[in-house]
Amino acid sequence: MGGCFSKPKPVELKIEVVLPEKERGKEELSASGKGSPRAYQGNGTARHFHTEERLPAPHPYPGAQDCVEAAICHVKDLENGQMREVELGWGKVLLVKDNGEFHALGHKCPHYGAPLVKGVLSRGRVRCPWHGACFNIGTGDLEDFPGLDSLHKFQVKIEKEKVYVRASKQALQLQRRTKVMAKCISPSAGHSSSTNVLIVGAGAAGLVCAETLRQEGFSDRIVLCTLDRHLPYDRPKLSKSLDAQPEQLALRPKEFFRAYGIEVLTEAQVVTVDVRNKKVVFKDGFKLEYSKLLLAPGSSPKMLSCKGKEVENVFTIRTPEDANRVVRLARGRNAVVVGAGFLGMEVAAYLTEKAHSVSVVELEETPFRRFLGERVGRALMKMFENNRVKFYMQTEVSELRAQEGKLKEVVLKSSKVVRADVCVVGIGAVPATGFLRQSSINLDSRGFIPVNKMMQTNVPGVFAAGDAVTFPLAWRNNRKVNIPHWQMAHAQGRVAAQNMLAQEAEISTVPYLWTAMFGRSLRYAGPVPGGCAGPRSQEER
Repeated sequence: MGGCFSKPKPVELKIEVVLPEKERGKEELSASGKGSPRAYQGNGTARHFHTEERLPAPHPYPGAQDCVEAAICHVKDLENGQMREVELGWGKVLLVKDNGEFHALGHKCPHYGAPLVKGVLSRGRVRCPWHGACFNIGTGDLEDFPGLDSLHKFQVKIEKEKVYVRASKQALQLQRRTKVMAKCISPSAGHSSSTNVLIVGAGAAGLVCAETLRQEGFSDRIVLCTLDRHLPYDRPKLSKSLDAQPEQLALRPKEFFRAYGIEVLTEAQVVTVDVRNKKVVFKDGFKLEYSKLLLAPGSSPKMLSCKGKEVENVFTIRTPEDANRVVRLARGRNAVVVGAGFLGMEVAAYLTEKAHSVSVVELEETPFRRFLGERVGRALMKMFENNRVKFYMQTEVSELRAQEGKLKEVVLKSSKVVRADVCVVGIGAVPATGFLRQSSINLDSRGFIPVNKMMQTNVPGVFAAGDAVTFPLAWRNNRKVNIPHWQMAHAQGRVAAQNMLAQEAEISTVPYLWTAMFGRSLRYAGPVPGGCAGPRSQEER
């Protein structure tokens, strides 16, 4: 313990180990040379890994040479309730004074890197100024979402009325901490047709559920399946940064899933759920038994039903490939966005610097009117018009015209014809729950899965979370609502995992959403008007 507080020797040692590609491949097999069947599938090709492999977890204070210590202020420099960002040589820390005690934490939110000194300190927690994630100042733990990682907590001591902070150089540079997770002790080899926990859907709800189980000490098999070809990624960025590549959007690297024994089945579509026999059937005929099931299938985009809907270069933004192709086709050409909701307006804002022209078609009189009201909607509309966006309001698309099979014009019901080389459709979504209609899991008239405060369905052992559920919202007298927000999906995934472990947790987080357009951010906290509005988290199987 005293090594880090003693005066460090003027010696710095840095060791970097890089494994050759072929050596990395060897690590993907067990000692017997056998891998886990159907553990990770990318682009339709099975890829094997063993659940017992581990990534080395960096110790926060591995040795004196890796630590830095300094007196950073006088005890009277901060009042109770104040925060200050201070330099510690190898990086910055957030110094907090609360109830007479000093705490030192990582200074950036692990979610998107927001400076936490600009956030809010209340009741022993600091809240991120950008997207509302909350961290316990006593532990650094993430206590409310969005995001996956926690903050490093650094040691503080008071000597002669000076505040000293001791920290690991590595921790100062990383600015994020993954919670300790259990090791999987139930290898899948030989048991490929059954799992302890099956999670259908690899969006925020599914991933957080899997991680929470491991954080809470669950060491049995977890299988996460998704329709997508990619491992879980940051879907809200798709419409805000259409050029982003899959590896830039990834929420966790593939090594993370291998290290913590979370098996991922990509391009895997569940077609049947047999709750009586606790079994699911995939489209390719593969069957998997489960003990506990989380349904987080997300939503599917609504499509245009007009004449010419089958022409080329008309997109919904569901994958990185969709987003990337829209940008390529829009460069220097004419783009039309159908729908002035969050997704449509984010896409329109991004394309203004890429396309020759950007037009938005919307049935309502102003954008966001039902969600943010007339006044805010008009102000946002004016901001878009000042950035060369043309609006066609109170009308719909009646026809998509093509030239040699590719989109050339969008015809509106107002008889206006708009030139278009690419069209993005953002007119809403429906719950992707069609595969449950023959099961005994209850669905409401709109196809949503009703759950209680513990994210339980009507079937014991079956939970649901994310865009496809309705749940009792405490802030609306427990009225059942659907709130398809990224932050809410995180929270529901955690509650579902806790109740799989019989912890009797209840969903109580305050709904929170954000968007960013033309360098301006819009944030909204509280119950959603109508109970089913706002930007979807784009959870998807």
